[in-house]
Amino acid sequence: MKLAKNRADVMFDVLNYSLIVILLLLVLYPLYFVVTASVTNPDLVYSGKLLFLPEQVTWDGYKRLFSDATIWIGFKNSLWYTVTGTTINVVLTVMAGYALSRTDLVGRNVFMFLLVFTMFFGGGLIPTYLLVKDLGMLNTTWAMILPNAVSVFNVIIVRTFFQSNVPGEVLESAMIDGCSNLKFFVKIAIPLALPIVAVMVLFYAVGHWNSYFQALIYLKSNGMQPLQIILRNILIMNEGSDLQNLLDGSQEQQKKLELMKYAIIIVSSLPMLILYPFLQRYFVKGALVGSLKG
Repeated sequence: MKLAKNRADVMFDVLNYSLIVILLLLVLYPLYFVVTASVTNPDLVYSGKLLFLPEQVTWDGYKRLFSDATIWIGFKNSLWYTVTGTTINVVLTVMAGYALSRTDLVGRNVFMFLLVFTMFFGGGLIPTYLLVKDLGMLNTTWAMILPNAVSVFNVIIVRTFFQSNVPGEVLESAMIDGCSNLKFFVKIAIPLALPIVAVMVLFYAVGHWNSYFQALIYLKSNGMQPLQIILRNILIMNEGSDLQNLLDGSQEQQKKLELMKYAIIIVSSLPMLILYPFLQRYFVKGALVGSLKG
């Protein structure tokens, strides 16, 4: 039986939904503007006439961007780094989080202290570079994956999730039935942890896809550069050439450069925007339960 709402309840709902709609528009409009600006005549964008619907649609920005063959190399490399790196990240993080959630793990507090210690104290950039160099990982794909294979913060989130959602009584019952630790982890713990696993996939995948600083430090070969570096190089080269054209009095090239900038934003953001809806139903439960209790 639904209770009738009084005037105060109705006013609260109206105010609440109004604020939500306003915040939603503030978040979505910049993204919508970039999408429409990437296919709109630059003259309209420059003059401020582009508000909602694109006019005089042009694909010059995307054509100019994808005409560079290196863009496909960057896509392939970023996809490899993201898929491989995320797989390693999630496997190690979930295994570490589950092990640290077990009260019968000998030395659990010591391991936890050592992990947390690294969150506050680190060697810095130069020692990390020397370590990667001594391990022979310079200019290899592993330099983009292994140095940050585990995030301690994410391990703490996963550990808290297991502690909150996999009671010790379940483990005791499984052990009585002859279940081993490995079988319990694979058959019971992992299915119960799908929300937090989805959250970890999203966190790590976004980090790998947007990563560029490691590539600047560790990678020398152009054929191994991720998409972000390729886009950066394309933008810098075009800025240099178009700056000269601008000094020579050509504003047409400068307008095309602005169009290309919007296309670059869309190309670099689209894969993660596509991934998020598939993980969103797990994200709220996993992120809230894991991070807030953590």
